[in-house]
Amino acid sequence: MDLKQLEVFVAVVKHQSFSKASRELFLTQPTVSAHIQNLENELETVLVNRSNKTITLTESGKILYEHAIYILNNCKKAIYDIKEYSGKIEGLIDIACSSIPETYLLPGFMKSFSNTYPDVKFSISHYDSRFAISEILDERISFGFVGSKISNPQIKYVNLIDDNLVLITPPDLEIENENGEIDVSALYDFNFIMRKEGSGTRDLIFKTLKKAGFSTAKLNILAHVESNESIKEMVRQGLGVSFISRISAEEYINSGKLKSYKIKGIDFARKFYFIYSKKKTFTPLENKFLNELCEYFGLDHK
Repeated sequence: MDLKQLEVFVAVVKHQSFSKASRELFLTQPTVSAHIQNLENELETVLVNRSNKTITLTESGKILYEHAIYILNNCKKAIYDIKEYSGKIEGLIDIACSSIPETYLLPGFMKSFSNTYPDVKFSISHYDSRFAISEILDERISFGFVGSKISNPQIKYVNLIDDNLVLITPPDLEIENENGEIDVSALYDFNFIMRKEGSGTRDLIFKTLKKAGFSTAKLNILAHVESNESIKEMVRQGLGVSFISRISAEEYINSGKLKSYKIKGIDFARKFYFIYSKKKTFTPLENKFLNELCEYFGLDHK
């Protein structure tokens, strides 16, 4: 057993896929498969189930995975300590992001961090909030930026910023309103462009409307879309209306490409969170990333 085999094994577990692991590690898929096969032959046990579309761990695989993470983290720490001593900090930070943080929050911090630590690289995976949290819990990803909470004592949520959803409409659509507020019953009159299931934005829309006694089942949803940018363009071109984060809509609203409204008596306030697993042992680089991020956004993660 060697470090390369363990690195390949952890990458396969992280992505639940041989092909995705091969892309991350810049190896061919047969090479990745051979590393796993050699590891299984050496340990005389099956480590991964290959029968399903996604790779899952056997019980032996789960045991090895915990040890592999520990061994690789210690190697990273040794490398980090030596590099820090020589004045060069480098490594890779894994991040899971939902749409809004990935586009509107993370880039500014990454620029700041990269200016100080130019040799540190990032691997950023785009997931909806639910799946991002799942990846954090399984320790396939170190950090996450999400727009909704799922109750789990193993997840540390740090409040990042406050936001709210607004109803966006085409610029030429006239809607009866009072100081930018419309009655909730007017929502039945529109075609909606809605985020896909699993999105923190979608969860907040449905939860808030149902709490206000509004029947979301009667909404006329024309399309389910993953991208906020696509939603804004679809609305701008008159395909329908949508609820969207004010952060992501501000440029379009200020330039007159979209109109925005609030709903009378209904508050679509939300928060974005920086998350990580409480049980994870961070490498020195990950600790530095955590501290730098909290300082950048003025967060308290203690």
